[in-house]
Amino acid sequence: MKKLFLFALTSLLMTITSFGQTIVDTVDTDITTNTTWSSNRTYLLKGYRFVKDGATLTIEPGTIIRGDKASKATLVITKTGKIHASGTSTNPIVFTSNEPAGSRNYGDWGGIVILGNAPINVPGGTATIEGGLLGNDATYGGTNEDDSSGVFRYVRIEYPGIAYQPNSEINGLTMGGVGRKTIIENIQVSYSGDDSYEWFGGNVNVSNVLVWNVGDDCVDIDQAYAGTINNVLIVPGLSTDHVLEIDGGEGTWNAAFNIYNCEVISDLSQAHFRAGAEGYVGLFGNVNVEADLGTLVTVETLPVGIDQSVFSWTYWYNR
Repeated sequence: MKKLFLFALTSLLMTITSFGQTIVDTVDTDITTNTTWSSNRTYLLKGYRFVKDGATLTIEPGTIIRGDKASKATLVITKTGKIHASGTSTNPIVFTSNEPAGSRNYGDWGGIVILGNAPINVPGGTATIEGGLLGNDATYGGTNEDDSSGVFRYVRIEYPGIAYQPNSEINGLTMGGVGRKTIIENIQVSYSGDDSYEWFGGNVNVSNVLVWNVGDDCVDIDQAYAGTINNVLIVPGLSTDHVLEIDGGEGTWNAAFNIYNCEVISDLSQAHFRAGAEGYVGLFGNVNVEADLGTLVTVETLPVGIDQSVFSWTYWYNR
């Protein structure tokens, strides 16, 4: 009887311990079938992992994904895959560093890459995304303006952004040829070692984006991105290069972007609009704009900043 009691007590303690632990699943292979990441588990991302072959990756609200530093962990949604990461204001999805708290830093892991089939302005209409990604899984661009890569909302991306090699980096959130039926909204990128956000063509509309303390450019546009970005709050850091870096197309045609309601909180920041860039920026803040000869970007100085309460769900707002 005594042995039975001790066995029951030990089993109870083991059960209590298991409930108190966080289950960690390592992701070190590509995702080729429909997969769900659950909020009651933590996911350790290792290496370049591709969602492809018709698969959809669903991420539940409140899920935490940690990026491995040594393997430059990066999640790539290919042209043949989709993502459904639909966090909420009270339960955002968090991508962060796997380094111990207190040791995390800029560029601890790669970032998120979303690739689609929408038009990009390059010779031939398709390209391979930068950052050391190779093969068909790294290509983007096409002719489908209504392409959908899925849903990506209420997501925090922390400590990403690595330079695979000079002029070939992985950003916090990279979008290559992403179409306008993709939903991307309510995103925070913080402490990125490279750009926070970079658009390579495509025409996806994005809203409510926060940049906090980035090591390179805050918002970077290339290859005739033709969508609308609405409600942008930029809080640059000491290592930030440009708050806006806008390049023109690389092919024979061009298209215009729109950035509505962009606020920069800084004593003085720099923006650079290069020759061939075309679009509109509504800007509030102390920003020095360098416009190259041949740029077609119009800047309107706004009388007031944006409603920052749209970022009340972010760590920055509640810090």
